[in-house]
Amino acid sequence: MTPELTALAVAALIQYATLGTFGALARRQGTLAYQATNRDAPSPHAGPAARAQRALANHAENLILFAIAVIVVTLSDQATRFTATCAWLYVIARLLYVPAYVAGYAPVRSLAWGVGWVATLLMILAALF
Repeated sequence: MTPELTALAVAALIQYATLGTFGALARRQGTLAYQATNRDAPSPHAGPAARAQRALANHAENLILFAIAVIVVTLSDQATRFTATCAWLYVIARLLYVPAYVAGYAPVRSLAWGVGWVATLLMILAALF
């Protein structure tokens, strides 16, 4: 397996862990019943649970772009040391992003998000050029 595909697998595990974190925090707030509804009403989550829910959604959005980057690099046989480094930078950034978001450390969260976003973009550009 290429380093990029391994990084993608780890990023998927981060998504599972983020979902588990959100579930645990929602359970502490007693809002699991809301999760079983159609969610037509606004989310009742607050504090860390609400931040974990937003981190989960954000990671899902970014995971799509990262998966596209990995697929493009892998299927076009454009994997290099540079793309592998970018892939692992994305993973490290996401490992920092989720806890920073849940804990409310906005500057770290924003910086980590930016690093992951740029790393993903650079992977796609590396495959194109």
